[in-house]
Amino acid sequence: MNRILATLIATTLFAGTAQAAKDSIILGMPLEPPMLDPTAGAAAAIKEVTYANIFQGLTRINDKGEVASQLAKSWTISGDGLTYTFALQSGVKFHDGTPFDCAIVKFTYERAVAADSTNSQKGFFEPISSTACPDPLTAVITLKRPTGGFLFNMGSGDAVMMAPNSVANNKTNPVGTGPFVFKRWVKGDRVEMERNPAYWGPAPKIASATFRFIADPSAATAAVMAGDLDAYPLFPAPESLDRIRTDKRFSVVLGSTQGKTIMSINNERAPFNDVRVRRALAHAIDRDALLSALNGTGKPIGSHFVPGNPGYIDLTGAYPYDPAKALKLLAEAGVKPGTEMTIKLPPPAYARRGGEVIAAMLEQVGIKAKLVPVEWAQWLDQVFKQSDFDLTIIAHVEPNDLDIYARDKYYFNYKDASYRAIYQKWVETSDPAARIDLVGQLQRKLSEDEPNVFLFSLGKTGVWNAKLNGLWVNQPIFNNDLSGVFWSE
Repeated sequence: MNRILATLIATTLFAGTAQAAKDSIILGMPLEPPMLDPTAGAAAAIKEVTYANIFQGLTRINDKGEVASQLAKSWTISGDGLTYTFALQSGVKFHDGTPFDCAIVKFTYERAVAADSTNSQKGFFEPISSTACPDPLTAVITLKRPTGGFLFNMGSGDAVMMAPNSVANNKTNPVGTGPFVFKRWVKGDRVEMERNPAYWGPAPKIASATFRFIADPSAATAAVMAGDLDAYPLFPAPESLDRIRTDKRFSVVLGSTQGKTIMSINNERAPFNDVRVRRALAHAIDRDALLSALNGTGKPIGSHFVPGNPGYIDLTGAYPYDPAKALKLLAEAGVKPGTEMTIKLPPPAYARRGGEVIAAMLEQVGIKAKLVPVEWAQWLDQVFKQSDFDLTIIAHVEPNDLDIYARDKYYFNYKDASYRAIYQKWVETSDPAARIDLVGQLQRKLSEDEPNVFLFSLGKTGVWNAKLNGLWVNQPIFNNDLSGVFWSE
């Protein structure tokens, strides 16, 4: 009898220990963020670590791509669409104890639009005329003009709240209002965070989280199979999925993103400043074959918009795969066979592997593509900041980011007055039917000018432990929201 009791006690203790061990999560990511302040950099990896975990905004975007409440518990909009009155959550504090109130909202938005702002979505805040604080828990935002996407934009990672006394150090020591507190960043390896004991909302069920940066597909597969990772939400090795599916320890989950994978073109450089050359490049690439070679789960696209979005138009037929047409257009533009073009390739597999496939296709139309692999920091500096490139392959992951074609300065240097005029109408329009019509016009204009070669929407393949629940299947915005993640028994 004593032996039986001892066995039962040992079994119970072991079960309790095993359960306690699952009070944490280790996630894999392909890219390490260059910093941890989502208001100071364009890299999606920043938001994949910090959005909804460390930092929060007045509104948030949920897993369905809808605007939801967050630090603002409710809001009203004036009849003319110019005044937004936000009722703020009470009892909210930053991780360092700083109270959150309307003064924080005013500071955050004025900082974002300031002359020295480094916010990659500075245009989101340009429509703001003023932020008033009639009392600490009410923020009144007055706009210069109606802005249909204002609430959505304020739910982005670029619009999260910042406190004046911690903002200077947020790049390396982020301090927000979220359910997790930053613990440590081991450069080149991982970021660690732990549950916020003073969180204003429902406490997360996960006590701690670690984001590990493993870009190599083989290494990522090995880490998953060995149990060193609990999840890899953007799994980089599609060739390993069949093997993983046979293992009952794991779930393989297919979803979608807002990522537009494009071959960006430097529109200011010759010969790319000739639309015939840009159209030739589009005809030279077989998108279906490219996706097949990448084992991709995305879909071909013909403009800077993805299927499923309201107002999406299928323009993939505008530039069908046609090497003969590409050769004709190149000859008309004076581009001789053997012309060399450089393609700078950032680390993601869709870029590195896709570059090899595209180079072979371009060779068939007389273009010698020189592939130059670069690390993420180099890409941000050389391509994104300095526009020092011919071609590059990159996925733009922000939703509804048609503004990048209307900016005074953006890395691919597309400038067209008629596009800007249509875009401005779209921004200032609130009527849903009118917005659908205008977004269609924008897509058609981009297809006509082909400032970039639009390749495919970026699919999402997640691999995680079968007992893990609450991770997003789709990513309407790029993030790894851990606030609702939990382990089943």
